[in-house]
Amino acid sequence: MPAGISEGYNTLANYVKGLSKIFTKEGVKQLGGFGAIGSLFPASWNWGAFWNLTALLSVILAFMNILPIPALDGGHVAFLLYEIVTGRKPSDKFLEYAQITGMIILLTLLVYANGNDIFRYFFK
Repeated sequence: MPAGISEGYNTLANYVKGLSKIFTKEGVKQLGGFGAIGSLFPASWNWGAFWNLTALLSVILAFMNILPIPALDGGHVAFLLYEIVTGRKPSDKFLEYAQITGMIILLTLLVYANGNDIFRYFFK
């Protein structure tokens, strides 16, 4: 258990460090979607590699979910913290527009990342 916790912590720390590179020109080119995720797995079956990659993807997904993007859980937490600090709830119209904006951000990222995969498949 301690080794697994340590490995999970190190994986998360490395992912957070690497996340800042996504905002560079080179990082944006390396962004990938479903194809990139599938290519992480080895061609032949390996239980250790499978579970390590599954754990990595779970840690990444958990971290992404707590980011303060309105459509994700982190966005809901941000609005709740705002309500706690100010003592008033944001208007329903504001929350609706924030959710729509968050979904547009996420769907745009999804299309871009998978578009990168398609581009790499055909042109590299």
